[in-house]
Amino acid sequence: MSEDRRDVPGEKPHPPQAGTKDGLAGGELVARVLDETWSDPRGFLGWLCAINHKAIGKRFLVTCLVFFALGGLLAASMRMQLARPGNTLMGPDLYNQVFSMHGTTMMFLFAVPVMLAMAIYLVPLMVGTRATAFPRLTAYSYWIFLFGGLMVYGAFLVNSGPDAGWFAYPPLAGPEYSPGKRTDFWAQLITFTEVSALLDAIIIICTVFKLRAPGMTLNRIPLYVWAMLVTAFMILFAMPAVALASSMLIMDRLVATHFYNPGEGGDVLLWQHLFWFFGHPEVYLIFVPGLGFMSAMIPTFARRPMYGYTAMVLSIIATGFLAFGLWVHHMFATNVPELGKTFFTAASMLVAIPTAIQIYCWIATLWTGKLNFKVPLFYVLAFFFILVIGGTTGLMLASVSLDSQVHDSYFVVAHLHYVLIGGAVFPLFGALYYWYPKFTGRLMSERLGRASFWLMFVGFNVAFFPMHLLGLQGMPRRVYTYPAEMGWGTLNLVATIGAVTLAAGILLTLVNGLRSAWRGQPAGPDPWGGGTLEWLADSPPRMGNFAAMPVVHGRDPLWQGVPAGQPDHVSGLAADMREMLTTTVADAQPDSRMNYPQSTPWPFLAAVATAVLFIGSIFTPWAVVWGSIPVAITLIAWFWPKPREVHEELALEKLP
Repeated sequence: MSEDRRDVPGEKPHPPQAGTKDGLAGGELVARVLDETWSDPRGFLGWLCAINHKAIGKRFLVTCLVFFALGGLLAASMRMQLARPGNTLMGPDLYNQVFSMHGTTMMFLFAVPVMLAMAIYLVPLMVGTRATAFPRLTAYSYWIFLFGGLMVYGAFLVNSGPDAGWFAYPPLAGPEYSPGKRTDFWAQLITFTEVSALLDAIIIICTVFKLRAPGMTLNRIPLYVWAMLVTAFMILFAMPAVALASSMLIMDRLVATHFYNPGEGGDVLLWQHLFWFFGHPEVYLIFVPGLGFMSAMIPTFARRPMYGYTAMVLSIIATGFLAFGLWVHHMFATNVPELGKTFFTAASMLVAIPTAIQIYCWIATLWTGKLNFKVPLFYVLAFFFILVIGGTTGLMLASVSLDSQVHDSYFVVAHLHYVLIGGAVFPLFGALYYWYPKFTGRLMSERLGRASFWLMFVGFNVAFFPMHLLGLQGMPRRVYTYPAEMGWGTLNLVATIGAVTLAAGILLTLVNGLRSAWRGQPAGPDPWGGGTLEWLADSPPRMGNFAAMPVVHGRDPLWQGVPAGQPDHVSGLAADMREMLTTTVADAQPDSRMNYPQSTPWPFLAAVATAVLFIGSIFTPWAVVWGSIPVAITLIAWFWPKPREVHEELALEKLP
């Protein structure tokens, strides 16, 4: 019995099991039935009701890229202001808002969310399932993220943007030194984005552990999926710290608590400990998915399996673990005990070891492979060059004595951007080129892709390498102008020219993407010859991802094929009902059936109610009380059993 069987009343279906290779027949009729079963409603209302992971993932991705563009425009305006000494393009107040919005946008509205957006789209395809776990929660997390971003940019447009930096240190961000609502909007944005990220982390963990294709044991999971699984667990441990910190900050400001007020028994360093306990793992929340992109692209373009799979997995896990032992190296300029600083120096150096192991495995894979030089591989090679520079300066900053000298200088700005842009943005752009055929069904232009890559690579290094020299010459970060006699003008002008070049490369990538969506060469299911399951699906994938859920027999299923006499798909699942198969955590053996929920507008309405509560609480604490009522109503309606779902649940309970 193949998966395309449609149950009829009175017929007792068989339980899910492995089907035979010869049974994978269903034709176009069954494919249409599957598409209809798994599709979201049409029209504007259907757009609000959508819960399909590919639709939500693409929305997430596009929204993150829009915020990336806005953050880039803010960065460009800062570069223009600093291009020459004594510029008057912006005053100090506007500059404070601009640099705070730039950092907040890039860290909270782009870097982590865009990695989760890619995972929401790709992880179900790569583990061979039809959808994410908790699909309505996936939609809710997107709307919460969107409303938080719109809130903070709305505040910025009316001159109420945050002005205390993306780190908002008290007492500068406290009620005494930051009156008005600027910091309140920032603190509440943290609540929006952390709720969204925590929900996405839960969704990814449950999808990977319980919805993998039969046969995809833990030692057959793609390395990109391992990277996102580790990232999801890091989010669960890191995000509550900053959510707690921002909640205490907003209570200090709105209801006169004194968590960060030393005069009333509080401690300003408590903020730094809580924030950086999140803030340094956040660097790896951005970096580890970038490592996953590398591990997905390198085997495809080296045309051989990844060297050292087990070492790669253990290195990813070790990176996630060690990332939580580094936060004090952001606080070497404080009065933390000197002996304690030495331990964090050691940990800051130790974390480079698992990354080095992965680099050696990537180099071994490339060295022993037959390279296919396409645009994604150029971004892979650029990653090596840029990350080595960023990692080297990171080891330098792990030294307490050197860090104390260059703390809060442009040397730190250069290091941060080499690590984050080199370790995350370049792999991300390579991944966008790599999976663009899967998103759209078309290939991006190779010629435009190479031109945009070289503009980005050259522009990035010209923009940020001079900042190392500026930092060593004493230029502090977060200054809106400087006198000509300091001698920083030439290097700042060079950095600005590099930033313009980098922006041109990013703009050309955007043009390439938009042009290729309509005029690009049709891609087919597997244009690169990849070995993982997402390339088994159509490009773009059908609504239910696969015509039949696959059975896995190796780490690279498309390269290794199906052994003789072994099944290649799951049978026994209905095509006209949203029926899914759960599998065991370790061995991915069929475990149980589950009924997938239907599309509904309640996640959107619940997100609206939650946004009203969060934003209202900025102006009055009573919004928490009264705002809880519509949130409760929408959640009750969300979880209230629907007749169709009850009917399908009862049908599943009757199955053996």
